[in-house]
Amino acid sequence: MTKFADQYAIVGLGSVIGPHPEVSGRAMQAEAARLAIEDAGLVPSDIDGALDLKRQGGGGDRPGYTDSFARMLGLPVNFYYSIGRGGSIAGLGIATALGFLQAGLAKYVVCSNFVEDWSNSRKTRAEGKIGMAHTPRRGHYGTPFGDLRAVSHHSFFASRHMHEYGTTSEQLGAIAVAQRQWACMNPDARMYGRPITIEDHQASEMVVDPYHLLDLCQVSDGAVSFVLTTADRAEDTRSPVYLKGIGFGEAMASLWWEKRNYTELAVKPAKEAAFAHAGIELADIGHAQLYDCFTGEVLFQLEDYGWAEKGAGGEFVASGATAPGGSIPVNTSGGLLSAYHFGDLTGTLEAVTQLRKEAGDRQVDANYSLVSGHGGEILSPGMCSIHSTLIFGTKE
Repeated sequence: MTKFADQYAIVGLGSVIGPHPEVSGRAMQAEAARLAIEDAGLVPSDIDGALDLKRQGGGGDRPGYTDSFARMLGLPVNFYYSIGRGGSIAGLGIATALGFLQAGLAKYVVCSNFVEDWSNSRKTRAEGKIGMAHTPRRGHYGTPFGDLRAVSHHSFFASRHMHEYGTTSEQLGAIAVAQRQWACMNPDARMYGRPITIEDHQASEMVVDPYHLLDLCQVSDGAVSFVLTTADRAEDTRSPVYLKGIGFGEAMASLWWEKRNYTELAVKPAKEAAFAHAGIELADIGHAQLYDCFTGEVLFQLEDYGWAEKGAGGEFVASGATAPGGSIPVNTSGGLLSAYHFGDLTGTLEAVTQLRKEAGDRQVDANYSLVSGHGGEILSPGMCSIHSTLIFGTKE
């Protein structure tokens, strides 16, 4: 496989962390993109490509805007369109941008996402409903059986892992507690200054067995943007972070009803491709930003990537291995569980911040960071999802 480590880099990063109920999603997205361009030391006239990263979940489509953040900023782009699936929007966006950069069709590509889920959930709550405004997908046959939200079908997998390996709710709680410890070192995190214990986790509301409220991710407003370019151009920017490897996997590559698909994610092909590109090993990863829509997904990935043996993830997290001071710091921003939910842009934002040595109290000394993406179920009420692996690092 072709190695392309250090050939492309993120050179600008911008974010708007909510909630901001008074600001439209498109306005937040445009501001995040403006900040990313400014962070790169560029001006809008330098940007000749733009991608709108859209996080569409398995539950349905989110309403969007007809306007474009690229038009709002007056970017003289040669191309603009939307791309994304589930929580792998950074991975898919980068893979797409690489094609334009490699072909010489763009010099600088800005990739931008926004979410208004917090504000939308408050609107529906005011109407006496629960959840966010989604357009239901056709063919979803789980609704009559109670599969109303992502937590419904994700809970199948945690239950199966418990059945197969004896994993406990307290062990899942250890993931939530560890990530809250990281969040309490991140002033931008939604749960900053609100530490929790295992007892708090166990006492929190049972949403869908075996998931307690504290096993579930945050609902957020905000936007994240980054500028991607080639290595030669990156040398002239303030603080580039280099793409080392990228890979993708699909749960639909195997028969979805096989029971092993309820205790693992499509990590293997994504991991193999990304590490082959990067030319490194798992031991070289200094911190992991793992997609954590629920605590169970973190547990599965710790096993599937190889930090713990399959079935031993519960003991691994209970040991404190992913918490501050642990052997593999995981979701050092607080992640989706305790900071903010921008799909795998949450992890990308944190990986770049860490590798730039700009993470403040939560700074971890590392040369490589792994970011995973997950979701976009194509089979409901199952969890037939995409998986993406991104490896970032400093220049060698």
